[in-house]
Amino acid sequence: MELASAPVILASTDLARGQTAFSLAFHICFAVFGVGLPWLLLYTEGRWLRTGDEVWYALTRKWARAFAVLFAVGAVSGTVLSFEFGLLWPAFMSRYGGALGLSFTLEGFAFFVEAIFLGMYLYGWRRMPPRAHWLTLWPIAIAGTLSTLFIITANAWMNVPRGVREHDGTVVSAEPLAPFLSPSTPHQVVHMMLAALMCTGGAVAGVYAVGMLRGRRDAYHQAGLRVGLVTVLACAPLQLVVGDWAARVVGDAQPMKLAAMEGLYRTGAHAPLTIGGIYDEATGEVRYGIEIPGGLSLLQGFSRDHVVPGLEAVPAADRPNALLVHSAFTLMVGLGTAMIGLSALVAVTALRRRRRGARPLVPTGRYWLLAATATGPASMLAMLAGWEVTEGGRQPWIVYGRMRVDEAVTSSAGIGWAFAGTLTLYLGLATALVLILRRMATGGPAQQQTAAGPPVDGPPPADGPPPADGASPGPLPAVRASAGPAGGAR
Repeated sequence: MELASAPVILASTDLARGQTAFSLAFHICFAVFGVGLPWLLLYTEGRWLRTGDEVWYALTRKWARAFAVLFAVGAVSGTVLSFEFGLLWPAFMSRYGGALGLSFTLEGFAFFVEAIFLGMYLYGWRRMPPRAHWLTLWPIAIAGTLSTLFIITANAWMNVPRGVREHDGTVVSAEPLAPFLSPSTPHQVVHMMLAALMCTGGAVAGVYAVGMLRGRRDAYHQAGLRVGLVTVLACAPLQLVVGDWAARVVGDAQPMKLAAMEGLYRTGAHAPLTIGGIYDEATGEVRYGIEIPGGLSLLQGFSRDHVVPGLEAVPAADRPNALLVHSAFTLMVGLGTAMIGLSALVAVTALRRRRRGARPLVPTGRYWLLAATATGPASMLAMLAGWEVTEGGRQPWIVYGRMRVDEAVTSSAGIGWAFAGTLTLYLGLATALVLILRRMATGGPAQQQTAAGPPVDGPPPADGPPPADGASPGPLPAVRASAGPAGGAR
């Protein structure tokens, strides 16, 4: 019986891991916009209120429509994920649900707050005073950020569990606040927040850079490019600092994850820092990499004599897949380094253009625009690679040091059909999303929105009713006399 069940368990584990990994990767590509885009909308709509410049209004309206679609897809994919935790990993949720329940509950509340105020924001155009409409963005931005924080705390607890006492495999007490107190929580939260802003800014910059490469070099496209690119390039250097902080915590709490990240097999002092390369599982060495002798010991313990545990410190069955983790880590660091380099180049070029009195400050030559276009996919790919490091480096544990993945997986049949259904659903969502966003992105704003004069849409005059849904909006007096140089509409 044991021999017969082993292949079934292995197949179930592989299918469950594959489905969960695919679902998480799909969902997180949309979840990042729920964190980053509201903050960009706060900026653009705020600029419109302060200046009355119709370019900022046009950007805000375009991004708000895109955000509504992205939010809907993220909500559907997130709902699928919530079911997968219970259906695919029942033993995990049964044993540790008490420790993670508060995080999941608070995330649910944050999601509903975000959804409620998003409805008010989308349907509030022309029905609210301009400043009141702008204020509805704050709960959306804050709730989206908190939603991510609560989910990240749950993942951080899985990496470094705290606050749980067990006896003979049974949890006898669980501290609900434990996920917030995990040593892994602070750096994971900050790392993910910056990644979300970079992915959002990169996507925005990429869209407008492509438009400018096609000849649309109006104020609308220049403003969109500037907002997106500055967001990416401001966050990229900060990620370097946070990444160094994260590596130190990982080295102390999850030494095998750090060993897999660096492709380090042998334990010892003077551990080398290896840049790039391919990990060879047969020899335990990294081939074709650039090795800095003693570099890892120096970074981890501030001394070349610091002893860094290697993969050999644990049995083979307890080691993560070093080839996969090291490759993902190399990709993440490489893309991050490239964006930091681009950040420095853009900053230097902008300073030089400012001294010469040139406009715009952000360079818009062909090669600059090609680099800006690449920031979107580069940011997203780096984020996904980082999550592969986080999750793959914890293997074979679902809760580090407490429960293995094969102990948590469901024994029910039919996982393959569930995986196929999930793939079909996500393929349909992705297809619909691409078609809708392409339709939205066709061209820029209407000509009158980028010409001199007031925007063509917005809140109605105080002495007139709002237009019926679907009706063509009239001229905008929104920021007329009520919006002075001090900003805002009273």
